[in-house]
Amino acid sequence: MHPALRPVSINRKLTLILVSCLVLSTFWALLNGYQASMAKAEQQLDEQLREMSGLLMKTQLTHTIATHDLYFQIWQDGVLVAASERLSTTAAQVDLSPGWKTQNIAAMRLRTYTDKHDTRLVLVAEPVNKRFALAESLVLSAMLPLVIIMPLLAAFIAWYIYRALRPLTQLSAELKVRRADDFTALTTHSQDREVAPVITMMNALFAKVEAAYLRERYFASDAAHELKTPIAALKIHLHNLKSSPSKSSIQGIEHSADQLNHIVEQMLTLARTEPQVWRKQFEVLDIEVVTQQLVADMYSRIADKDLQISLHCEPSSVMGCQFTLTTLLGNLLSNAIKYTPAHGEIRIDITRDATQVLWQVQDSGPGMTQTQIERVFDRFYRVGGDSHPSGEKGAGLGMAIARQICDIYAARLTLSRAELGGLRVCVAFKGVQDES
Repeated sequence: MHPALRPVSINRKLTLILVSCLVLSTFWALLNGYQASMAKAEQQLDEQLREMSGLLMKTQLTHTIATHDLYFQIWQDGVLVAASERLSTTAAQVDLSPGWKTQNIAAMRLRTYTDKHDTRLVLVAEPVNKRFALAESLVLSAMLPLVIIMPLLAAFIAWYIYRALRPLTQLSAELKVRRADDFTALTTHSQDREVAPVITMMNALFAKVEAAYLRERYFASDAAHELKTPIAALKIHLHNLKSSPSKSSIQGIEHSADQLNHIVEQMLTLARTEPQVWRKQFEVLDIEVVTQQLVADMYSRIADKDLQISLHCEPSSVMGCQFTLTTLLGNLLSNAIKYTPAHGEIRIDITRDATQVLWQVQDSGPGMTQTQIERVFDRFYRVGGDSHPSGEKGAGLGMAIARQICDIYAARLTLSRAELGGLRVCVAFKGVQDES
């Protein structure tokens, strides 16, 4: 980068600006103080000349006085009768008109005052450089402490700016060494009103980017998990079509193909959109109707294992979309069917209170230990792996997908020991009346 284009730190810019303002303010005060002191000194010294003129007017001097502190001339009837030594030979150079003047007399710049009474005239004078010296001494006595303390003020300003901007400096340093795939929260903290929201918003942004990154990363595995069911159904219909061609088999193939296409589209949307996009599509859904449809769709699996299933519900509705709610509850019910042994029991309860709707499914299967419950939401984790006593195959993604959908719904997903002896899964949704 060209040196002229090299960025300048905020710290340095603020320090230069404030110190420059301090220096300019000091010199401005010095200039104004000098002008005010000069005006005040002239006023006081002019008054002294007036008083001296009055004294000389009453004094009957008739000779030259050798003094370097007093400059005067006394005229009587147009004749110079007394004068100070420096002005005794300069009568022709002096303007004797009454009033205040600044004149060059005897190679000196003098401030003069002339007073006349009847035939007597008195001129008193004072060197102008005496006034300048007095004004300078007044200004220096007033401004010298400020001039001395100015470097200390500049150092304090630089230190305070550095301290105030330290959170930004730490934030910049932390971001500079952060890896592109590091989405953890920033370790820099600040209570400053200007900096704290920046850190909070950046942490929220990291969380959103991480969620999008993980959705993209795990899309293939999620899609494979969700596509197994329609693909299996498609294979069954193709087998039936080979054995005995029929209109029902062809319709089954068409239905499975449509279902497959729909799931692919929805999985793409689920993987590549933010939860806020799904929430914009929410509508009021009867959770009992959705559950009944899921039981009907999976009834062949239930019948194959001779399972006893019961549904106990109170009229309940939630805000959601058909696809995500069906995927969530379908995964949980499918797991219950999968891991419940033959001739076992599954119970679904739907209850509600003033603030939430509880959807629970419990089974009489082997259940899980606390350690297994803590790991069950990990992707690709399966209790017992492929050697699980149920003999069921799986990818270990169903619970991970369920938790992702619960995040969209802001629902709480909990697992515990069931009264039937197996696992109880509970999803707590917000009630419809809580939606604004």
